[in-house]
Amino acid sequence: MAKLYTKTKLYLEDNSKIWDDEKVSLQDNSDGNGAFIALWDYDGLDKPTDEQIASYETAGNTAEALSGVLAKRKKEYKDFGYQLDLLYHDMTAGKLDNTGEWHKHIKAVKDANSKG
Repeated sequence: MAKLYTKTKLYLEDNSKIWDDEKVSLQDNSDGNGAFIALWDYDGLDKPTDEQIASYETAGNTAEALSGVLAKRKKEYKDFGYQLDLLYHDMTAGKLDNTGEWHKHIKAVKDANSKG
């Protein structure tokens, strides 16, 4: 189930708005009713109804899954220093094509963490 934040963010983007912490905030009172939009202050855009938010469930799930894949890739890519070192050694070895270690490293991460 997609988070309310994700579905609200998608609703805003579909209406040419961006998330602004001064215009929207979510709240969960831990009373079993779940999260809700506690503040909504966008000129020209009504606060979404429960039905409108619910319509973003599939898109929200997709966005959250993609976000997870990208976060995992970022971790597995390692830091820029590591990647630059791989590139340096590939340049020294004349391997700036798909036979170089940098390319092999990046390809392995992408193959292991497909966007689907």
